[in-house]
Amino acid sequence: MFTRLLTVMVLSAFVAFGAGGVASAQDAATKKVLDKVKKDINDNKGLSAKTKAYAIKNLLPLSTNALFVKETTAQNAKKMPLDEIKRIDAEWMKAESQIPIQKEKLNNATAAELRKISGKLTAVLEAFVMDDQGGVVGENNLTSDYWQGDEEKWTGSFNNGKGGVDVGKEKFDKSANATIQQISLPIVGKGGKVIGAVTWGVAVSKL
Repeated sequence: MFTRLLTVMVLSAFVAFGAGGVASAQDAATKKVLDKVKKDINDNKGLSAKTKAYAIKNLLPLSTNALFVKETTAQNAKKMPLDEIKRIDAEWMKAESQIPIQKEKLNNATAAELRKISGKLTAVLEAFVMDDQGGVVGENNLTSDYWQGDEEKWTGSFNNGKGGVDVGKEKFDKSANATIQQISLPIVGKGGKVIGAVTWGVAVSKL
């Protein structure tokens, strides 16, 4: 009986921590990053108490969304030169009708996941995921530009790979007939590594 109980305990420990115990170390590193970001949200003076609570409960957990991590990691692996990113950005901004890369970013797996999330979180009206250089990975609505790497929404949330928060000012959106505030958070991969960022356009009036 004792031998059987000991075997069950050993197996349970193996499942919980993984071979070599590396999973617990990764979880601790990820938790450390998320705890920092949570503190940044709470300390941010540009967010109301209600919006802070919403961001912590609903948006921060999505920073480790498995699909976002997978797709952002894949885009990072391409190591696109900054000159190429800026070339795409220039084409994107001057396009008078949707160009292929815009269609791809609106219809890929990340875009589908964002639409699924916004369907459940009805206060989220716009959302887009960015890679480790600020290039768009996927989005649920067309952004005005492709490269976000020179904007505070990316620099503040990616934060040189440390993770952080950027909060935009509340703005009334006529097309949505709602006051929207952008909240940008990091995308956190394996071992607590910050690999990108995500911006959520939240209709604060719907909270």
